This record gives sequence, structure tokens and C-alpha cells, in this order.
Amino acid sequence: METELSKKLGVEHAICGFTPFPAVAAAITRAGGFGVLGAVRYTEPGELARDLDWMAEHTDGKPYGLDVVMPAKKVEGVTEADVEAMIPDGHRKYVEETLARYGVPGLAQGEASGWRITGWMEDVARNQLDVAFDYPIKLLANALGSPPADVIARAHDHGVLVAALAGSARHARHHAEAGIDVVVAQGYEAGGHTGEIASMVLVPEVVDAVHPLPVLAAGGIGSGEQVAAGLALGAQGAWLGSIWLTTEEADLHSRALTAKLLAAGSGDTVRSRALTGKPARQLRTEWTDAWDDPSGPGTLPMPLQGLLVAEAVSRIQKYEVEPLLGTPVGQIVGRMTSERGVQDIFDDLTRGFERAVERLGRIAGRSDRS
Repeated sequence: METELSKKLGVEHAICGFTPFPAVAAAITRAGGFGVLGAVRYTEPGELARDLDWMAEHTDGKPYGLDVVMPAKKVEGVTEADVEAMIPDGHRKYVEETLARYGVPGLAQGEASGWRITGWMEDVARNQLDVAFDYPIKLLANALGSPPADVIARAHDHGVLVAALAGSARHARHHAEAGIDVVVAQGYEAGGHTGEIASMVLVPEVVDAVHPLPVLAAGGIGSGEQVAAGLALGAQGAWLGSIWLTTEEADLHSRALTAKLLAAGSGDTVRSRALTGKPARQLRTEWTDAWDDPSGPGTLPMPLQGLLVAEAVSRIQKYEVEPLLGTPVGQIVGRMTSERGVQDIFDDLTRGFERAVERLGRIAGRSDRS
């Protein structure tokens, strides 16, 4: 699975694997792909430095990247406390009523929420970059569109390629105009924040829109045949995220959540604003249903919703309250039926890719003879 982009990244296979888990990212890189570590959960620079140290020691000198969540525009003088103060009391009451209905215990006195949407704060993301550029990362990806111009320039000064996710050809053109090096065309099927256009339609539209920039196909991809399809549509590789959630190297801290993922079908996800205020594909649960219920107060815009539900999500996860327990995940969850090692998944990807290429080769051969 070698393309011009994989050669530029210095990897054997044109597969980028996004994950919040350092052990998974390192295993993806060791398997011949390009591991991309998600940074949004790192609120302290020292935590990120610790895990990047670990990555450097466990990637055998092979390349890897970092994914941040950085808005292109900054709102000056606004602190997290200022934003918290904007949350209506009625929404806070609704959270507590929903948790009480399912008997979710509170956190211990003095225990901090273990889950916060803080990566949207530009200062947090910039602190992450101050750490990251001290390490040999080869790619910086941004999940909220193009990062600020000075960040792109800084990455390029360090010899780091910059990627940005796009859910439409219009978004992709904005990325190209901003000086992005790689566009990730993320289809509707993807886990997490995603748009409304399916991968089969989106990928060729984005390829045409940003030519000659390389494009990675993303959204609902979990087999080698799908990787081959992405390349056939003009992409130079694939971006896989959800498929790694149930790997042996992943650390979800919840057997109940892993069990829910393994049991879920491709129709058991929903695109909901319940988690962050922006549409994000995730497991459908009674928690997402509560926020989509017309009788409820409705979700708040980002970042208010993420701050509103942060402690609630921590409590649901800590006590493994099964009806409410969920996670961002794409429609590929229907193929995630057993816990497997990253290398095993890579072996399947390469075999499936070979099967698809051979099948197309036979069809093309018959066409030539006719």
C-alpha cells in the first residue's frame, strides 16, 4: 500500500491510524503504518511530554504524528471560567436529573472530573505544540479545520507536514488556501465530529477540489478492500480511527464499554451534539437519546455543551452505568467483533488490499482481452 504520500511520510503502508492511546499509535507505526496520537485529552504539558517520550522509545525510530484540536480563530480574553458562567442553570439541572434517574453516584469530595473538553482552548493547544515540536513528529493534524497561519508556518519551519480534516469540498479548498499539506476527507460514517456527506461521494470531490494536494480517505474504513476503494477514488491513503478502539493495546478503562462496542452493529451509532455541542458520531445510548429528546432543553453550542457534561461523562465512565455508557465511534463498529492486536488488524488490511487489487486486475485483464 505504497503511494507518494506514504513515501513522503517514510512509512511502508499508506495508512494513518488516529488514536488517543500511545500504545496503539506506537503499534500502528511499528506495523508499517503512521500512528497519530490524539492530544485533546492532555491538559498538562508534562503529561504529553511523558507520553511522547514513551512513543519515542517504542516506535523503533519510525515516524509518527500528533492530532490537536485548535480553532482557526481565537477569542481574546475569554477564560474557561467565563465560558462556564454562560451555561444556563436549567441545563445543569437537566444533567443532574438525568443522572439521578439512572442512579449515577457523584464523584468523591475533591475528586476532579477525569474528562474535559479543553483542547478547543487555543492556549491549551499551543502549550501542546510547545512540547510536540521538541519531538521528531512528522505530521501535525488539526481536527477543527485549518490551524492558525502562524502554527502552519511554525510546523513547516520544523519540517512537519500539516493535515486538516474536511467534511466538504468547500472546507477542503479553505485548507488548501491556508497552506495545508494533506487533506483528510472525513465522511459521514466516521466517528467523532463529522459532516453530512458520505465517503464515497466526499473523497473524489475533495480530490478534485485540492489537486494536486494529497488526500486521505476517512470515515467507515476498516478493511483493506475499503482502503483500495479510497485509492481508486483518488486518495493517496486512508485515515482510520474507530477500528483501533477494541484493540488489545487500547486502554478504554472499561470492560463494559468494550463489550458494548464489540456487540454493536453499524446501525447502533448516532450523530449527536450530546458530547461537545457539535454533531459527533458516537454509540447511541440513553444519554444521547436524552439530549435528542424534544422535551429536553436541547444541547448547547460548543464549547458550552462539553463543559456542561464533563463531570457527568466522568461519573458515567467511572461507575460504568451501562445504559448511558458510550464513546465516539464510527459506523465501522459493526466490523469490530473481537479484541485483536494492532498487528493482526494490519495483516488483515494488507491481505484485503491485495485481494481487492487482484480482483480489479482480473477485471481489467478481461476488459483488455475484449
